[in-house]
Amino acid sequence: MTRIASTLLTAATLCVALAACGEKPQTGGAVKHDAAPYAGTGSNFTQAGWTAGDKTSWEQQLRTRQQYGQNEYSRNQKP
Repeated sequence: MTRIASTLLTAATLCVALAACGEKPQTGGAVKHDAAPYAGTGSNFTQAGWTAGDKTSWEQQLRTRQQYGQNEYSRNQKP
């Protein structure tokens, strides 16, 4: 009888220990709305010609950057 009781006690202890290791629920708080990307970050390290908060200058900078700065195909094709 004591052997069965000790086995049940050990099993119950293991169940409680494993239940304590469970993951806590990941409930988010309020919905966070980020600012528009062209609003800027307030950093002093910005591209010349881009004005923070101006969507058209942001789009122009992206087009220029894609065409000349980060497009490896066009960069390698220049004579």
